[in-house]
Amino acid sequence: MSKLSLIAAMVLGGLVACSTLVTAQDSTSAPDKKGGKNRLTPEQQMERLTTQLSLTDEQVPKVKAVIEDSTKKRRELFRDSALDQQQKREKFQVVLEAQNKKMKEILTADQFKKYQDMNEKMKKGGGKKKAE
Repeated sequence: MSKLSLIAAMVLGGLVACSTLVTAQDSTSAPDKKGGKNRLTPEQQMERLTTQLSLTDEQVPKVKAVIEDSTKKRRELFRDSALDQQQKREKFQVVLEAQNKKMKEILTADQFKKYQDMNEKMKKGGGKKKAE
């Protein structure tokens, strides 16, 4: 019986060791885990928006400026320890509305509709989570 117990203990130990390695690999392969959600850099967002919205050469620098500004404001907001969660949510909404207003001025009506659809899909958790 002791040989069986020893073998069972070794198998169990091996499984635990392997599961730890797999978990470690999963956590290092994720882009930027922050708050349990994947976040893209402004560059990655721009790549996605440029492709999916077919941005013109004239639109790219304008959209990039909006994305970078919004990202900076969101980072500052979430680092502000003086605010509680509700205050952060409210201020986040203001930043998001300002971003959407600026994007509407830059994008064509069709592009803006696609942009809104992309944001709605992200909000609902559909598709890949790539936008901030």
